[in-house]
Amino acid sequence: MNRAIRHTWVAGVAIFTVLLLALTYVQFFAARTLEAHPWNNRSLYDQFGADRGAILVDGDAKASSTPSDDDFEYQRVYTDPLLYGHLTGYFSLVYGATGLEAALGEELSGASDEQFYDRVVSMFSGDQPTGASVELTIDPELQRTAAELLEGRQGSIVALDPETGAILAMVSSPGYDPNELASHDSGSVIAAAERLNADPAEPLVNRAISGDLYAPASTFKIIDTVAALESGEYTTESSIPNPQELPLPGTDVTLPNYVGGGCTARTEADLEFALEQSCNTPFASIALDLGDETIRRTAQNFGYGEPLSVPLKVTPSLFPEELNESQLALSAIGQYDVRTTPLQVAMMSAAIANDGVQMKPQLVETVRSSDLSVIDEFAPEQLRRSTSADVARTVTDLMVQVVDDGIARGAAVPGVEVAGKTGTAEIGSDEGLNDAWFTGFAPADDPQVALAVVFEDVDVATGASLTSPSAKQLFEAVLNK
Repeated sequence: MNRAIRHTWVAGVAIFTVLLLALTYVQFFAARTLEAHPWNNRSLYDQFGADRGAILVDGDAKASSTPSDDDFEYQRVYTDPLLYGHLTGYFSLVYGATGLEAALGEELSGASDEQFYDRVVSMFSGDQPTGASVELTIDPELQRTAAELLEGRQGSIVALDPETGAILAMVSSPGYDPNELASHDSGSVIAAAERLNADPAEPLVNRAISGDLYAPASTFKIIDTVAALESGEYTTESSIPNPQELPLPGTDVTLPNYVGGGCTARTEADLEFALEQSCNTPFASIALDLGDETIRRTAQNFGYGEPLSVPLKVTPSLFPEELNESQLALSAIGQYDVRTTPLQVAMMSAAIANDGVQMKPQLVETVRSSDLSVIDEFAPEQLRRSTSADVARTVTDLMVQVVDDGIARGAAVPGVEVAGKTGTAEIGSDEGLNDAWFTGFAPADDPQVALAVVFEDVDVATGASLTSPSAKQLFEAVLNK
């Protein structure tokens, strides 16, 4: 009898232990996996039944949750969707979350570790838990100006505060309406997604930080200039060969200067003239002299190859490996397989503007809980020293000459010293179209904003009429405040 009781007791303890272990596993180890499982409708209803926090620009909600009259308690609504859609992203029943809706999903939903006590209070009070609000660093007037300049064209504009890294504007064109993908009508959401994904202009891609990336063209000559000055082999007075065509080693092809430019005026050029007129052959010669490792290392010092989160994920820019001499010559003028984001180009100019110190770009100013207490707050963060203060000041002076007397005259602002550099990237178009660039900062002696502007698929004349004058309007929008 005692043996039977003992066996029963052991079996009971074993069953209890198994149940306790299973419960512990489900509660503490498998909870997140089970919540994320596509068959878990309860999790889906919980997410869309919660009062998700707002995404704000200058206090105005650009993404917010409003009461819904369907199976879900709240509908996500986007204000100024074409202006901010690439930043907010969307919160979708069908496709999940993108943009800041994904990057700050825990904070917006109230599920972050910092909001634990808020959840406990809501549980005991019976109140509906509310997610945190997110205030962006974006300047709404500058964002709208940038969007208007890009209207009807493909391209991107990014503006940074060089001293802090705050992102003042980030626009990608064409835009899209995230409201179409946040609807609770799954059929209309799927139809909208199919239409947007089939659009050859790729409106869902945030060109400022992702996609196929761009050839930086002659904006990359800023990096060549830094490499030349840092090497000690070149000064602003150095005489550099400036043939109208440079034979590319190992090929039957030559690299020309732009026929319609001012490079024909000299067969020898110093750095000021070469950058001012954007002559290709002197910079190719510099790269061939210094070698691909030097140019690559300088590019890396400005952020090429480094992953970055702002907190949107940024595709790393690329300077290719294992180049032969002809490939290096083309890479030195921002062609061949050099690829970059507009954010990276703006970061390069911002580092020059900030005495050679590159600050981490940041899109989020503050995150506040439902009682307005600060959960997280933007603080300037140094990424790296890209170059010395002396080299940065010399390059600044050279970039000022590009605007004062060179090919970027259209960016000049009366009474203000502007530093700049243009670029024209050959993209292999059958129609002879290019991507046109401007990057720079102003005022040169006390920089308040650094820019990158790129217009896709334009001819040379159209590109010149778009990039520098657009930069001028952006500079004026900041400086006239």
